[in-house]
Amino acid sequence: MTTPGTVLVVGSLHYDIVVEADHLPRKDETAVGSRWFPKFGGKGGNQAVSAHLNGAKARMLGAVGDDGFGTFLRDRLDRSGVDHAHVATLAGVPSGMSVAIMDAAGDYAATIVSGANLRVAPQALVQDAVWRDVGVLVLQNEVPEAVNIAAAAEARRRGIPTLLNAAPWRALSPEFARLVDILVVNAVEAEMMGAAKICFLHGASDAAKKLADQFETVIVTAGSMGLAAWGAADEQFSLPAEKITVVSSHGAGDAFIGALAANLVRGVNFAAACAAASHAAAEHVAGR
Repeated sequence: MTTPGTVLVVGSLHYDIVVEADHLPRKDETAVGSRWFPKFGGKGGNQAVSAHLNGAKARMLGAVGDDGFGTFLRDRLDRSGVDHAHVATLAGVPSGMSVAIMDAAGDYAATIVSGANLRVAPQALVQDAVWRDVGVLVLQNEVPEAVNIAAAAEARRRGIPTLLNAAPWRALSPEFARLVDILVVNAVEAEMMGAAKICFLHGASDAAKKLADQFETVIVTAGSMGLAAWGAADEQFSLPAEKITVVSSHGAGDAFIGALAANLVRGVNFAAACAAASHAAAEHVAGR
């Protein structure tokens, strides 16, 4: 039996405060919630945990503050089986955090305060120990682009593919875009990158094809509609979403990314990896 490779996630860690309410407030409205609870978060942290849950070794590189939030985040990484030896603790800097409001239908809106995530050191990425046994690098847009560029450039130098979950959306510099091997965006992010409005699954396919002019491999996730992909050598397909009862959509994208990376690092072919990731996201949304 071969040992699975390692998924390296360079990215964010947030202490999430989740508020449950019957609806999301409108501008100038004060909504009354029913309860709140703390939750481990940050797209990077969530994706690392998901990669481990889906059978891969996961390693996290990021930063937390020397506060109670940082202690909470490290403890959760440890308990989730994620290697956090390369997560820095920064004196005098607050950990990243977010506040999310989730409505009765499971939809949510959130605000993040990045804190220590803005202080991740690019120079940490040249250490050989960071890259030991790594088979895929996973990035998001919750740390400075300079960190992402340093990580992707080092991965390219070492022959390791880079998967970018371009969320939250921000314009990518040409330097960074050239280093991305696999781009994953949702429908809104695809539209912000120049695709037409996505109302049906074939629209996601059109968006993936358009973005494939800039990136070798593209996956466009379209929520309850499913996903569309455009791979290397013009491999293209779409997958309808599984029919499930929604408990909460919060974190579904991160569950997808972690599962995708875990399957790719184990050598699963691209289409099968997408199907496995789609299933993992559906299970997450269904609360299973």
